[in-house]
Amino acid sequence: MVPGSAGELAASVGEDFLNNNGVVSVLLETPSGFAVFYFCGLYLYTPDAMQSLWVHFATCARARNIVWLKEFQTFDDKSSAINADTGVNTQLTEMIMKSRNPGEELLVEKAEYKSIIETCLGIPCQHGEIVMELMWGMKRLMRSLVPREKSELPKEDRLPMSQGLQMLLSRYGFDVEPDMVNEQIVVTASVLFNCDAIEEEHYPGFQAIGRHLRKISGIDCENWSVLKLATAFNIICSHEIGDSNEMFSQDVQTKLLDDAEKYEYKIDKLICRLYYKQLVSNHLIKTRHRDMLAILVKKAKEDHEKK
Repeated sequence: MVPGSAGELAASVGEDFLNNNGVVSVLLETPSGFAVFYFCGLYLYTPDAMQSLWVHFATCARARNIVWLKEFQTFDDKSSAINADTGVNTQLTEMIMKSRNPGEELLVEKAEYKSIIETCLGIPCQHGEIVMELMWGMKRLMRSLVPREKSELPKEDRLPMSQGLQMLLSRYGFDVEPDMVNEQIVVTASVLFNCDAIEEEHYPGFQAIGRHLRKISGIDCENWSVLKLATAFNIICSHEIGDSNEMFSQDVQTKLLDDAEKYEYKIDKLICRLYYKQLVSNHLIKTRHRDMLAILVKKAKEDHEKK
């Protein structure tokens, strides 16, 4: 999902951003040096960026769709590469400038790096919560994204849990400490995020045709989930209750069956049935992974308590 119109996007990010096709550079500090990446900066400006950016770093294969390694160099003394007293040394300056396009922003993980680079090199930098979401994802996949980096990331350099991931875990009722999060939890949580996204995608359409339920059958569906709406229209289209006995009262079931013919030309039956099947499959995947996540979180808590 990207901001609505080209005009809105231009107003929020500027012409240079658009002239560079939405690509920005990222300076990633590693245990033995620095890496410069290209990043599809549009993902910083989606309406739900804080909630969704982390999902693109659930797996390395997915991350490689939006970040690309430009260059990696080791530094004998990283502390002299960039600091408030001496600025940015020649090696790091050349590395940053080599791959930069005019007007292109540089994303950095530390506020002090932003200040130093903007002062010494005149390059506009961005640092903040959304950039830290990006850095969290890149650091957790650092060994894959920067294959030449052989050193492990020190514990003190590991970033706290992604805020977006924390939001999802909290929404599902899981209280997880940052150091409890492991690969399996991240990947499983990303599946739940994708399942939620599918439901959100289909909800407006079913909500729109849901008005027919009230007008034709006098059924109040205001607080129904998208799956319940889809199931109701599947009953109308198929003239069968199927496995939906527990979802609706006997009165609602009767109305849906008795009034089915009245919905002719009001809805696209083929589309309704197709989306219903997709949502049922999605619900099964969501339920399975929610249960799986509960098991993973429980085990992570037990392991955490043993330490």
